[in-house]
Amino acid sequence: MTEGAPSGALAGAPDGGGDGGLTVQLGAAIRAAREDRGLSLREVARRVGVSPSFVSQVETGKANPSVGTLYSLVGVLGTSLDDLIGKAGQNGMSGGDPGPAPEPVPEPAPQQSAAGWPPVDAPLQSATGRKRLQMTGVVWERLTHDHDPFVDFLHVEYAPGSESCAPDELMRHGGREYGHVLSGRLEVQIAFETYAVGPGDSIHFDSTTPHRLSNPYDEPCTAIWFVIARSADDRPAGYA
Repeated sequence: MTEGAPSGALAGAPDGGGDGGLTVQLGAAIRAAREDRGLSLREVARRVGVSPSFVSQVETGKANPSVGTLYSLVGVLGTSLDDLIGKAGQNGMSGGDPGPAPEPVPEPAPQQSAAGWPPVDAPLQSATGRKRLQMTGVVWERLTHDHDPFVDFLHVEYAPGSESCAPDELMRHGGREYGHVLSGRLEVQIAFETYAVGPGDSIHFDSTTPHRLSNPYDEPCTAIWFVIARSADDRPAGYA
């Protein structure tokens, strides 16, 4: 698994973007999840396929993982990305200018709707103050205010030359993905086929199929992305 470049953005570097996004501090949440499960740095690194020092750097905010490495970390830790983002938010966020502090959102009620979905406490997510996750060349912003256990609803940005994982280390996880490109271009490899996705184009695929997203072009790519039922099978590509 490719190790990300040192930059500190994952842990809340002060680059909130022009829209007032809030960069979540994810490193401490990753460390807490690892310790809760009684896993050592060395064991997590072995399962993910990176060095123990790199896992330590991620936890302390000194390095960013790639998208593929982050998915592997989530799978090894037996948690979900959205849970980690929520726990990271409790420890503080940085970046942007969110304006007045929002009213605290109450914990979800223990009861669920008839369809099994938790209640929605905050329907609106404004353009400012979205929770932002910065990885190596890739930025995800969550488009839901509340934690959603079934859907990742994201605004994604791929910088020129960025990729979700190395060409020989395709990622695989549970769920199904739906993407719609707003600007720029993105290459999406699904198993042995590669698709060029441009402005206005859409793509969807089974996330259990090995896949890779990359931007080999000179301009950034922005897109809207859904991942449905990812938490049902958070396995990195190398795990059955």
